[in-house]
Amino acid sequence: MRLGTVIGRVTLSMAVPSLTGGRWLIVSPFTRAEYAVGNTPTPTVTKEPSLVIYDDLGAGVGHVVGFSEGREAAQPFDPPIPIDAVNAALVDEIFYHPFEQ
Repeated sequence: MRLGTVIGRVTLSMAVPSLTGGRWLIVSPFTRAEYAVGNTPTPTVTKEPSLVIYDDLGAGVGHVVGFSEGREAAQPFDPPIPIDAVNAALVDEIFYHPFEQ
C-alpha cells in the first residue's frame, strides 16, 4: 500500500454496472518529502505520475488515502476487473520518524 493526496475526480459517462456506487479519484502519490511534513501533509502535486483509483470509501479532494495497486487492487471484485488501483484507507494522521544513524 502507498499513500497519496486526492487532487481531483474523474467523471464517467458510462461505467461497469458492478462498480456502481463507487467513484474514481485522481491521486498524487507521496514522495519522501511529503512524509517528512508529519501529521498534516499539505495537498500537493508531486513529480510522481498521478493515478486514477477506484474509491468506495468516500474520499474527497485534499484527503490523504492509502491505495493498493495491481493484483491486490483487483481481488475484491468479480471478473472481468477493469481496476488497477483501489482506495484501501482514509488516513487521519501520519507519524513518520525515520531511523537516524
